[in-house]
Amino acid sequence: MSRIGKKPVKILKGVKVAKSGDEIEVIGPSGKLKLWVNPVIKSEIKEDEVQFTRSSDNKRDKALHGLYSILLKNMIKGVSGGFSKKLELVGIGYRAELKQSKLLLNIGYSHPILFIPPEGIKIDVPSDNSILISGIDKQLVGQVAAKVRSYREPEPYKGKGIRYENEFVRRKAGKAAAK
Repeated sequence: MSRIGKKPVKILKGVKVAKSGDEIEVIGPSGKLKLWVNPVIKSEIKEDEVQFTRSSDNKRDKALHGLYSILLKNMIKGVSGGFSKKLELVGIGYRAELKQSKLLLNIGYSHPILFIPPEGIKIDVPSDNSILISGIDKQLVGQVAAKVRSYREPEPYKGKGIRYENEFVRRKAGKAAAK
């Protein structure tokens, strides 16, 4: 049995979990999220926890068992507190600013990049060289952070680019060190 899947998912105070058919809806102070659950995985909502069980022991069902448990756990955490990722801009002249809830990036190209965040994502710029992306959907927050980072990934020679807050960029020596 899946080690993650067999553990019940605790429902935090202030969060309501409802099931209708194959869909689970999580409602909390920050918003609401929905999760479609494959019919081979059965879910049972008790007073303060949700238990997932599977119908067979084949490899795919075992994988889905743990997956839905973690997805629901992340949804409960998201609607109660939310998720955030912080990005740092490293490079001379690299800066970010907000213009009418749109992110404007000046990152060394001949033109500024305008990024329009999807619905449910809040972008904040605490300083010129840092970006804070937050929302209730963990997957969407990570996807938006990866999209912004992809505009100028950190390069290994000078370390310039957009990186996650505590990301380590492995540096390479230039041509002069090869001799």
